[in-house]
Amino acid sequence: MGVLDRLILRDEQWERISHHIIGDERTRGSSGRDNRMFVEAVLWIVRTGSPWRDLPEVFGEWNSVFRRFSRWSRKGIWWRMFAAMSDDPDFEYLIVDSTIIRAHQHAAGAKKRAEDQALGRSRGGLSTKIHMAVRGLGCPVRFRLTAGQKGDAPQADALVEGLPADIVMADTAYDSDRLRNAIADKGAVAVIPNNPSRAQKYPLDKHLYAQRHLIECCFSRLKQFRRVATRFEKTAENYLAIITIAAIVLWIR
Repeated sequence: MGVLDRLILRDEQWERISHHIIGDERTRGSSGRDNRMFVEAVLWIVRTGSPWRDLPEVFGEWNSVFRRFSRWSRKGIWWRMFAAMSDDPDFEYLIVDSTIIRAHQHAAGAKKRAEDQALGRSRGGLSTKIHMAVRGLGCPVRFRLTAGQKGDAPQADALVEGLPADIVMADTAYDSDRLRNAIADKGAVAVIPNNPSRAQKYPLDKHLYAQRHLIECCFSRLKQFRRVATRFEKTAENYLAIITIAAIVLWIR
């Protein structure tokens, strides 16, 4: 079986996302004509976790593909595609959680810049944490990165802000008065277990809380993309793009 026999996108899937990409077959030069093969090349990297240098020649020169991938990351094209695909009208559930990603040693050593590269060192080595919000369909609608040792609760406000929901679920690590008030302000119900140290206890709907497994399933599906499961990218911008690309695939499956 050749590489082209294992392309990810079906025609109808490509049709859905192609409208949100700059350039098309009428664009001068090759960039508009080869958009689909370029996206498939990036998906091959994301799916297999292979180094960019190992990109099969059928996709083109690896460094050109990598530079174009980085350029699209800077321009926000991957995020624009994701935003279009994740426009979910089902606002009932919003679930937040995080997962630790082991960073490969090659992820270190980015050029010194002002921005945080979301890498931390602990006893387990280099790591990054993905903080994510998932809709009731079990697909991601928002995510952000921090260093692996950062706490969960401080990221929660940014995950839920501006996202309509009837119910917001999270585990005990997110139990704080600040978050509960933010959820109440959006007219939603907080389904969060009480921290054992909490003096004022809140009731917990255990039947609703059982739906929190949807975000665990979402993390599991994202980590089937090997470039997500281990961070190889030196910059947070490019690693966030990798996650975004995998999330797009989850929405169009």
